[in-house]
Parts: sequence; C-alpha cells; structure tokens
Amino acid sequence: MALVDQLLRTMLDQGGSDLHLTIGLPPKARISGALKAIGPDLLDAATMEKMLQELVSETRWNDYLERKDLDLAHEIPGIARFRANFLYNHAGQGAVLRQIPVKIRSFEDLKLPEALKKLCHLNEGLVVVTGPTGSGKSTTLAAMIDYINTNLAKHIITIEDPIEFVHPAKKSTIVHREVGEHTASFAAALKGAMRHDPDVVLIGEMREMETIKLALSCASMGMLVFGTLHTNNAPKTVDRIINTFPADEQNQVRVMLSSCLAGVVSQLLCKAVPKGRCAVHEILLTHEALPNTIRSGQIANIRAIIESGGNEGMITMDQSLMARVKDNTIEAKEAYMKAANKGLFQPLLKPGDLDSAH
Repeated sequence: MALVDQLLRTMLDQGGSDLHLTIGLPPKARISGALKAIGPDLLDAATMEKMLQELVSETRWNDYLERKDLDLAHEIPGIARFRANFLYNHAGQGAVLRQIPVKIRSFEDLKLPEALKKLCHLNEGLVVVTGPTGSGKSTTLAAMIDYINTNLAKHIITIEDPIEFVHPAKKSTIVHREVGEHTASFAAALKGAMRHDPDVVLIGEMREMETIKLALSCASMGMLVFGTLHTNNAPKTVDRIINTFPADEQNQVRVMLSSCLAGVVSQLLCKAVPKGRCAVHEILLTHEALPNTIRSGQIANIRAIIESGGNEGMITMDQSLMARVKDNTIEAKEAYMKAANKGLFQPLLKPGDLDSAH
C-alpha cells in the first residue's frame, strides 16, 4: 500500500475531505471545514518525496520536478478517488489531495435548484458554474452531466485536468479526456472536440484566453458548453470573461458572449445546522434584456435582471442565503458572513454573533 493511502484512509475514517501534506508539519485533513492533524509525526523531506513519487510514473514525476506543479487523479480501488496537486512551497515539496466521491450525487441528493435542470435541457450555449476553490463546482457539474446522461441521448465530451468523476454510459455516450494524458492542453482538446460531433462539452476549468475563446466558439457553433471560473457572482463572471482578452478584442468578445451565454450558476458552501455543509446559489438565466446588457457593457445591470427573474428560476446569492436561514438549514451568522448585503441579515443575528463573526 502506498504511504499516502494510509493517510487517506485515516482521513476518510474521520470524515475528512482534503489531505494537506507539508514538510515540517504533521499530515492534516479538512474535517467539517477545519484543518486538523491526523497523525503525530512531522513530515520530513525524504518521506514526502517517497510518498509523492509512489503515485506517478517516472515521466510525470520528471514533469513535476521541472514545472514545480502537477495535477493528477489518484484512486484507492474500491474506496475512493482523489484529485491531487503536487506543489513546491517554502518548505519544499508538498501536496493536497481532495476526495472525489465515488458515487455521483444526483440533483435530489444535492438539493440543487430546479432551474439548473432547464440548463441541462438546452441544445446550445455557454453555462458557467463559478465559485471559490472548494465550493463544490465539480460536484454540481457532475450532477448536471449525470442528469443529461440519465435522461437524454447526447454525445458528451469532458475535458479535465485531471478527470474527476467517471460517468458510466446511460442514455448518452460519454468520452472523458484528461489534459496531460489524452491531450496536450484544454485548447487542443477543444479544437479536437469541434470535429468529434459533440452535443455537450464539459471544460474542467476555463483558465486561459485561448480556452475561453474556443469555448465561446463551440457554444456559438451549436454545442452546449459547461465550464468553470473562480468568480463569486454573475456580473463578475461576465467581467472576467471579457477582461481576459486584450482591449482591442473585447467588443468582439462581448458580441460572442451576448449571443451564446445561456446561464451562470455561482455557488458557495455554508456550514449547515447541526453539521455538514450545504450549497447556496446565485443563478442567471437567459433573458431578453441580457444580450444587449452584455453588448453595451452595462454589466452592473445583470444584478437587476436576476432580481426581476424570480419567476424564471433566477435568484441572487443573498436571496438564496435568506431562504436557507428561514428553513433553518444555516445560521444567520453564517449567512451574514457570506452575504453581499450584510444589512439584510443583521436583524437576524443573536447577541454575540457579530463578535465571533469578525
């Protein structure tokens, strides 16, 4: 058994989700949102190198030594899969491994808003799922792909770094491609996807300008494209996409984005009552006013579109937080910490909440 597998099993036994390995510190796991040591021994450089090298081929190890970063998937057969990132930091080599649930959780399991099913039934367009690292974007996207796979006969291509959720074929045909293993880059895979007759394309992360440009092109060509960004609301997502490009290309990008943006789903994870975590969402869907808003650069007006689109399934993050407070899923203090308009939640706080919130 690989050395790291012993730590991963210990983490899973304690209900953890992420394993953090740093030289000079004990192995730590994220358990109920907090990092806790899961062993007394401090990791030294030799142990760290042995642990990491056990998980990869010689080629990928040399790639890590050269680039100082490596993304990969690791599996303990019959137990769990993990998304791993090898890195270098002030102490030397290190790694973080995050559990990927073996079972793909459904809409019902995750209690996702019904509006997200509308996005799954689209034939074309760009759908962006956003949120900070660790907010559950991949889990939500996996549920959406599983919904399509279960209910619709589509050709789905996923492009990830690394592959996280492996979907068994149901009604749809699914092809998984991993950057670094099956293709040189997200951009190369997207160029190939244009020739592979897909109905749905999932891009693990829209990191670079070329990837975003190709995603827009695929969506404009009649494919349904899902991608992720590390933004926390719909207006910032639109801004991020446009501002990725040089100034002389931004007008063209606005036109492309205005014609193909089908939805933005922004997600945060909150501490649930009495334990665990739950997702809250801001949802922007297509609306007659949206294309002109994007083309004209009036991005701030997207907030008004969301606020007025409740009947269509749109919702702001603050509205979503308030709904979870009212149904006692989360505490008012937790909502206050995550809210944009904190004044909405201040009257709901208990004495002393603000002292512990700051």
